[in-house]
Amino acid sequence: MRQAAPVVFINGLIGTLDYPALHATMVPHPVLTPALPGYGPLDSVSPDRIDIPAQINYLHPLLMEYERVHLVGHSVGGVIAMLYACQYPDAIASVISVEGNFSLKDAFWSSNVARMASTEVETLMAGFRADPAGWLTKAGITPTPQYLETARAWLAYQPATTLQAMARSVVAVTGESRYAEALQALFARTPVHLLAGEHSRDGWDMPEWALAQATSFTVMPGTGHLMMLEQPERFARIIRQILDGQ
Repeated sequence: MRQAAPVVFINGLIGTLDYPALHATMVPHPVLTPALPGYGPLDSVSPDRIDIPAQINYLHPLLMEYERVHLVGHSVGGVIAMLYACQYPDAIASVISVEGNFSLKDAFWSSNVARMASTEVETLMAGFRADPAGWLTKAGITPTPQYLETARAWLAYQPATTLQAMARSVVAVTGESRYAEALQALFARTPVHLLAGEHSRDGWDMPEWALAQATSFTVMPGTGHLMMLEQPERFARIIRQILDGQ
């Protein structure tokens, strides 16, 4: 029996998408949640070796052993997923962009971080780690004990240097005209699904062409940009429904 294509989850600027619910819900699809350079066990990688092309180069040998994969990218991870699919189209079964950045306007928070001095980014992250409840509240999430536990883990998952290196890279990538051109070519040849949170949908700078050409567009009720933190089990079910509906 042919093995189902793996589902590869690519995290955004902060945190990880490695949730038990994802592994349980995706069966029979294998689930991969690789730690990217600068994150988790690879958090000591030098920031001058961290950008979006480097993340794609890191992922490629990990995914080469599979004939095809489904890519799920959140926010900045959506940029990585879409550009990976542009570079290796024959290896991609589908892409799910979870509020992935389409434009420089969409990467407004990354733009702010990219412009900061390194000491300012260190101070910013130290403040988030000292007050995870405040970080959640700013994201529109009530800081319950469960959410606080996840927030602490996410905020500790990468140093400030990684945050700024990735922010600068996403600004550079999404600010280029060829980025939009590459994405339009991707949408024309590969199933691309769009997933937004109900509370953050209006803030997602999604081009009209993307909505028109997407294989599907789903809004997850009652959640915002950090939907997988707010409702991980429901997020996993929606991803599975999208895959089953292809």
